Amino acid sequence: QVQLVESGGGLVQPGGSLRLSCQASGFSVDRYAMGWFRQAPGKERERVACISATDGSIKYADSVKGRFAVSRDKAKNTMALQMNSLKPEDTAIYYCGTQSGYYCEGGPGYWGQGTQVSVSS
Repeated sequence: QVQLVESGGGLVQPGGSLRLSCQASGFSVDRYAMGWFRQAPGKERERVACISATDGSIKYADSVKGRFAVSRDKAKNTMALQMNSLKPEDTAIYYCGTQSGYYCEGGPGYWGQGTQVSVSS
């Protein structure tokens, strides 16, 4: 059974950092392109980072470039998102998810339940 479980969310002040983790089970994290997505209240879900299953190439949304970094650990079957220089507009529920295939251009696949990230003073 495929399962994705996120952890590491919380409340942080602007300029602070958080590290999100995603534990995958039922499949290997290099079987699909995997990404981090977020959804803020009243907004559509957007992808903030994606790592391909083939060569490990990474794509970031413009809004997080230079501040967020995604990584994948095949041995632990996990994926992480290091978030630095957080801004109030980064406040959202963050989801770990897969694409439907090897590449970040594919459609959505599996989702985790999400973890809340709140950036506020």
